[in-house]
Amino acid sequence: MFWVGLVLFALGIFVSVCLHEAGHMVTAKAFGMKVTQYFAGFGPTVWSFRRGETEYGLKAVPAGGFVKIVGMTPLEPVAAQDDDRAFWRSPLWQRTVVLSAGSITHFLLAAIVAWIAAVTTGLPNVHGIESFSAAKAAPVVSVADCVPASATATTCTTKDSPARVAGLHDGDRILAVGSTPVSTYGALVTTLRAVPAGPVVLHVQRGAEQVDVPITPQRVTRTLDDGTTGTVSAIGVFLDASQAPPNLLHYDAAGAFGGTAVFGREVVSATFGALKDFPSRVPKLVDAIGGGTRDADTPVSVLGASRIGGEAVERGLTYIALTAFVQLNVFIGIFNLFPLLPLDGGHIAVAWFERVRSALARRLGRPDPGRVDYAKLMPLTYAVILLFGVVTLLTLTADIVNPIRLS
Repeated sequence: MFWVGLVLFALGIFVSVCLHEAGHMVTAKAFGMKVTQYFAGFGPTVWSFRRGETEYGLKAVPAGGFVKIVGMTPLEPVAAQDDDRAFWRSPLWQRTVVLSAGSITHFLLAAIVAWIAAVTTGLPNVHGIESFSAAKAAPVVSVADCVPASATATTCTTKDSPARVAGLHDGDRILAVGSTPVSTYGALVTTLRAVPAGPVVLHVQRGAEQVDVPITPQRVTRTLDDGTTGTVSAIGVFLDASQAPPNLLHYDAAGAFGGTAVFGREVVSATFGALKDFPSRVPKLVDAIGGGTRDADTPVSVLGASRIGGEAVERGLTYIALTAFVQLNVFIGIFNLFPLLPLDGGHIAVAWFERVRSALARRLGRPDPGRVDYAKLMPLTYAVILLFGVVTLLTLTADIVNPIRLS
């Protein structure tokens, strides 16, 4: 199942990138721009056909895709008969739509997959888990087998915990310790620790009835709130799992739209956070290549993401594969809008810069400065491509020699 999951995840990424290019193509054709090629992959052509003025086909290297729109920049030669259909001659708003269509396609695909996950596997309850406080939960307990004598002990010196000896049940809700009422699990722990040596009565809600449970706490050594150690009382209980928020949230078809929106906001926020922290994570990536610990927050390549997807499917954790696919598409969509050439966001930035510069010139009574000289931007463009190439090589190397594994 690992290889099945890996191949399916990688195929999903390939399809999403092809759909990205299809977004550019469909919008460009809708605005009357001339599209001459649409290919999935790069390298030598494996198969192609022509329909109308566009050649469609498959290249040998399945590492993305491309669409050829006539006149993407003024640097490109355009035949006289196609001059009025060149991309750069179209209105600014149309060029903006075409350039952003790729990212919008990623966002739509992410939303669709997130909705499917919401009604099938469930979506991670990220916000609920992060905001959960055990101390503020209801004092519903489960019974431990025994109580370690100290905070650092890994074994117990007594066979049964006081709670088990006294007959407490999993799911019991402690209402009071002696005469002291408790309304939260944190209050229960604090109150129990302060009980002096000797027996005490617990007032317990068990199902529909209330019962009194006499118990004799065990005296143990624990770390106190001020960081020192001291002797306190313990009975051998822990917060019942029913009080913790679920790891996954499941929805019906209608409710999944709201769940998808909430999850989407969390993914977008996490993506911007990851992009902000990216420079600090590159050294960790280099360290991982050298044999250091590979942190889960270090960047991954397509290979690494596919490997995570394969491992998730192998373990039956399909929701991880689906949500990883959602996160990857959101990341690509946002990153692609960054105002850097050769990204789509860079072309959008240049187009709007031209518009603003022309408007300012008119207001100041100066001649229109015209189009941006793309030739002058090429050194910066090459630098960005080189940087992306280095990061891609680093992530790919790390994913081969020290991959991220599901815990």
